[in-house]
Amino acid sequence: MNNSTSPAQSPGKSGVIHNTLVYMRQHWQLYVLFILPAFLLTLIFKYIPMGGVLIAFMDYNPFRGLLGSEWVGFEHFERFLTSPDFLRYLANTLKLSVFGLLWGFPVPILLAFLLNRILSKGIKRKIQLVLYMPNFVSVIVLCGIVRILLSPTGMINSLLGTSANFMTMPQAFRTIYIASGIWQGAGWASIIYTAALSNASKDLKEAAVIDGANLIQQIKAVEWPAIKDTVLIQFIMQVGNVMSIGFEKAYALQTDLNLNASEIISTYVYKKGILDGDYGFSTAVGLFNTVINVILLVSMNKIVQRMNEGKGI
Repeated sequence: MNNSTSPAQSPGKSGVIHNTLVYMRQHWQLYVLFILPAFLLTLIFKYIPMGGVLIAFMDYNPFRGLLGSEWVGFEHFERFLTSPDFLRYLANTLKLSVFGLLWGFPVPILLAFLLNRILSKGIKRKIQLVLYMPNFVSVIVLCGIVRILLSPTGMINSLLGTSANFMTMPQAFRTIYIASGIWQGAGWASIIYTAALSNASKDLKEAAVIDGANLIQQIKAVEWPAIKDTVLIQFIMQVGNVMSIGFEKAYALQTDLNLNASEIISTYVYKKGILDGDYGFSTAVGLFNTVINVILLVSMNKIVQRMNEGKGI
């Protein structure tokens, strides 16, 4: 009797990898056809436009093109950094983004925790539908709704018994911008945390309830560990976009009387580049904005890695 036979003749891990490589080598045309469209789209719309960064170092003339325009080096950067309005634009951008992050980032997490407590699937779906709907309202329509609600004859003034025009108040612009952003995006942003909470152990949760743990203790011991890594990654990504707040919304809510608070770097770039035709200067300002974003993203990732046992993006 031959004792060398084994109950399973399936190849090991190395055999599976070998067979996969052989299959890919034999059918490489299929993989090229599959990857080629995505590669070309990325190359055409992501990498080739990076050549336009050279405009930031030129006195760019669209009729002369990149090769015919005069090279000015860092002149546009010096002009922007020494501008008397530079600190105001930078401060307005940072205030909108930082305060928006501080107030807006925890809201989707709290919504996810609250939705996770709802046991009835029917009620949960209806609440989620109401929370997700604002995300599908376009920014311009949202700004129109905000303007109507906050007009001197709008609903807010009717409830307060006043006739103030909030859209002309610089001190009210930041609150309007951040509050409307939370209303529009918090429900949709909670999806990723709700999905992560589905990985939380139900057995641990039941054990915590039996042990007498209250709501906060249940969240801390069972639910928070399930979404901790997701929260950290989302936080790092949002910090990396601190300087890239929405241009359309800020511009649509902007009035001549609230410019002191609503004029940010992105709206300034639009006005200088599109309206004034100062392409080189506007590109330099946009490049400055992007460089600051990259620095913030890398720095925050390093900080989180040190605080979270080397885990980051």
